[in-house]
Amino acid sequence: MNVAETQSVEQSAIRKVSWRLVPFVALMFFINFLDRTAISFAGPNGMTKDLGLTAAQFGFAAGVFFIGYIVLEIPSNLALHKFGARRWLARIMVTWGIVALLFTWVSSMSGLYTLRFLLGVAEAGFFPGAILFLSMWVPAKHRSHILALFYLAQPLTIVIGAPLAALLIEAHGLFGLAGWRIMFFGVAIPAILVGVIAWFYLTDKPADAKWLTPAERDWLTTRLDEEDRAKGASAAKGHGNPVAALMSGRVWLFALMYFGLIYGLYALAFFLPTIIGGFETRFGTHFNVFQKGLITAVPYLPAAIALFLWSRDATKRGVRSWHIGVPALIGAVSVPLALQMGSPAATIGVITVTACAIFSALPNFWALPARFLSGAAAAAGIALINTVGNLAGFVAPYITGMAKDMTGSYQLPMLIVGAMMLMSAALAFAIGRTSQERTPEAVAANAH
Repeated sequence: MNVAETQSVEQSAIRKVSWRLVPFVALMFFINFLDRTAISFAGPNGMTKDLGLTAAQFGFAAGVFFIGYIVLEIPSNLALHKFGARRWLARIMVTWGIVALLFTWVSSMSGLYTLRFLLGVAEAGFFPGAILFLSMWVPAKHRSHILALFYLAQPLTIVIGAPLAALLIEAHGLFGLAGWRIMFFGVAIPAILVGVIAWFYLTDKPADAKWLTPAERDWLTTRLDEEDRAKGASAAKGHGNPVAALMSGRVWLFALMYFGLIYGLYALAFFLPTIIGGFETRFGTHFNVFQKGLITAVPYLPAAIALFLWSRDATKRGVRSWHIGVPALIGAVSVPLALQMGSPAATIGVITVTACAIFSALPNFWALPARFLSGAAAAAGIALINTVGNLAGFVAPYITGMAKDMTGSYQLPMLIVGAMMLMSAALAFAIGRTSQERTPEAVAANAH
């Protein structure tokens, strides 16, 4: 093929991947994030009172999810690499949907802890598996764009999910159940249904995709094989060896950077509905359940827009460390300021800035590890980064709740969030100073 024909095949192949796979995997991620954060909507709307939870106990229940998740994350991602994404992601989704459904009938604090732990076990490997799956479908030149489209599902989960959860909670009394129990039931069923569909819908790799033309399959397979060989040839990129990836200092720096970003994400996700619920005491305002759901959604729509625009800039320039460092720094400064504001509108305004910062950094972050890892090393390295990062998923809600119980306010917890995001910003800029400018992604962008 000549250059024009090759470019045409490239554009059509990436377009088909963008439309065929990304929306469906993003839907899976939407349901995934909604199910793991559903507890944040249940807590201030009856669950905390019905089960007699303190803020620290609620935080522990939110965070214990990540213990089970972390224990099985790396084995799960290696299993996905071995058995294929179609089977493994579908299995994960159906399993977590069944566990999520059981929250409908939880009746004690210990039962809540147990189900949250089991939900983490069931979900283990989904997110890094989805990242790995999409990375195996697109060359480095297009990866940040594809991951940004995928990541849009996360803020949109709250934009759509918070009002949806509020509507389900307002169905209090249906089937004789409390509203928060109906909400758990309503968000669990889609996981089971979409998981079954995924078994038949997903395709493991470009060579198996009947919905691509032969030319498109050949182009994708050739480009991805070339990149894997280039990665495997470089000692700095781990030789595709999972043990080398797990021992890599660079991988561990990425893991710490991700820890800070995830700390901010989950402190916000699990406690924002509770903070909004406290507006009545703090400012003398009153909102019904649905209005609180709408307010919870407010920061996340601008965050989705910021994510898309920031990632589009990163795709044009090639992802640089400052694409992660600048948003992380903005988040570090803004999040402690939120609770210093004198009105609900000003508080939500500053929290919106924080949400925009977190979601602008996250998809661009994931474009960096994929430059240095391939094959089983990618499976192990990405899972390790996500595992260490998700320790923050346990630590953040527990420390946030414990600090709230100790001080009576969320000001100290939000200062801790700011410190964690400042660490991520510092690591991003440090990695930027020690990395070469001519990254594989930049080389690929200039060569095609």
